[in-house]
Amino acid sequence: MLGRAGMSTYKEQSSRGRLRVAVAGGTGTVGRHVVEQARQRGHEVVSLSRADGVDLIAGSGLDGALAGVQVVIDVASQMVQKSRQSREFFGTVTRNLLDAEAQAGVPHHVALSVVGSDRAPTGYYAGKILQEELLASSPVPWTLLRATQFHEFANQIYGAVTLGPFVVVPKMSSEPVAAAEVAARLLDLAAGKPAGRVKDLGGPRREVLADMVRAYARASGKPDKVIEIPLPGTLGRAMRNGSLTSSPDADHGTTTFSQWLSTTYPE
Repeated sequence: MLGRAGMSTYKEQSSRGRLRVAVAGGTGTVGRHVVEQARQRGHEVVSLSRADGVDLIAGSGLDGALAGVQVVIDVASQMVQKSRQSREFFGTVTRNLLDAEAQAGVPHHVALSVVGSDRAPTGYYAGKILQEELLASSPVPWTLLRATQFHEFANQIYGAVTLGPFVVVPKMSSEPVAAAEVAARLLDLAAGKPAGRVKDLGGPRREVLADMVRAYARASGKPDKVIEIPLPGTLGRAMRNGSLTSSPDADHGTTTFSQWLSTTYPE
């Protein structure tokens, strides 16, 4: 656990606005923004990746990487659709991180989860719920931010399922938020005290996923023959009825999907 000397160092560096921040998933959709913005804010960044000698699944390399770290930001992710695989990934990564943090005396763990995951705890979301449960029972002080899907969700899902010349996407009411804005919120939280679960972060407005995918296809020069189908079960209903969008009391980003698209794929 963190001793008095370690806590004094943490408070001193926090008061100066500079932290030693470890980022799990630093090369991912949100992680690359976290790393870039953390450096812009003057923080020292430690990357928790295989390229840097850290294996989050095996847990190897974590002890050395976390030496002197004041906060870990966990945005590690894996696009899996089966509940068992998702629970294995997020459960393993979260346990390994929290165990290593407890040993190293890291005083703050900041994690990113998904809005509505408790209303559709299957598939990918099953792993996020397990991640949240592990945080709640951990001795490491923590902060949890739930966010809606990112704007990049449109290009991630494009082509995942096809039917002849058509791209098939699930019928879904989405509320996309800019990954850069999620990263900024995570860094704000990292600079503060552990706060448990904080206000959710959603996008500026709701969108129809199929329309997002069509717009992405046109902007990126790909075929835009997109059809939507309603998925069965709890997850399909949650996608359609707005359960995966934010509540009225959530915070909201300002960058719309169309603004992000025009910036990412300029004409």
